[in-house]
Amino acid sequence: MAKEQYGKFYDGDSYIVLRTYKVEDAIKYDVHFWLGTYTTQDEYGTAAYKTVELDNFLDGLPVQYREVQNFESEKFLQLFTNFTVMQGGIESGFKHVEAVEFRKRLLHIKGTLKNVVVREVPAHTSSLNKGDVFILDLGLKVIQFVGPKAGIAEKNKGTQLARALDDERGSKVKIEVISLEDKDDAAKEFWDFLGGRADIPESAGDDANASKISKKMFKVHEDAGGKISFTEVSFAKSSLDTNDAFVVDVINQIFVWCGKGCSTNEKKLGFNLAQNYLNQQCDRPKTLPIVRVMEGGENEEFLANF
Repeated sequence: MAKEQYGKFYDGDSYIVLRTYKVEDAIKYDVHFWLGTYTTQDEYGTAAYKTVELDNFLDGLPVQYREVQNFESEKFLQLFTNFTVMQGGIESGFKHVEAVEFRKRLLHIKGTLKNVVVREVPAHTSSLNKGDVFILDLGLKVIQFVGPKAGIAEKNKGTQLARALDDERGSKVKIEVISLEDKDDAAKEFWDFLGGRADIPESAGDDANASKISKKMFKVHEDAGGKISFTEVSFAKSSLDTNDAFVVDVINQIFVWCGKGCSTNEKKLGFNLAQNYLNQQCDRPKTLPIVRVMEGGENEEFLANF
């Protein structure tokens, strides 16, 4: 992928992102495999397989992150100055459209000075909120809606994105900027396209799951006969055993910790058991990040939970 494409993702595909960095004299690796909402099972399987292949090539040193669209970890998002998710995939997203074949869409711009995320959202009033910036891309007209509580980073990114679209289309794009109170022709066109003017929420909101969830830890152990057990143990750093793997649920994400002496099967099945465990939690989003760390190579996020 060309450097200019870094940070641009399509919801019909899967991606593997490798980050290499140095801590003192040691080389460290983070491997993120990102799954778009509409990625195919084949693409998902290939991404998982290639992640294992890359992990083996790097001698098992990388911390592995499973990232799911709309539920990306902060660590992943911080890799990109601008993170953009668009509709499409290998069959549509990477094809250059002809000059007159622009697909109409609504883009949601949200973030801080350090990181701004752009996602394509349903072109409907229900996608809006007062705390962010939105761009209605109509091809040769772009209408930028600035929420009354939008931050400076979101406003700046909205302006940059609108100008970039204009540059891509030969400086033929008419750019309009509207606010919640505006009732001019551009505002009318914006609201009409989205289904009509309506009350919109203050912000996009956080995780709707308000139930109280406690941290948990499970031991993954293979006995002499090759049978794998999955047993809850006390949530404590002292519970970690170098001879086994553990699924560590810290509420906002799930870690798979692999001891240096754990078996190949324990290491291999950790991700699957973590996903199976998550699937059984009816009050939890099934898209929580799942992160694999190796004993001795734990990241700060993991260690901070003890």
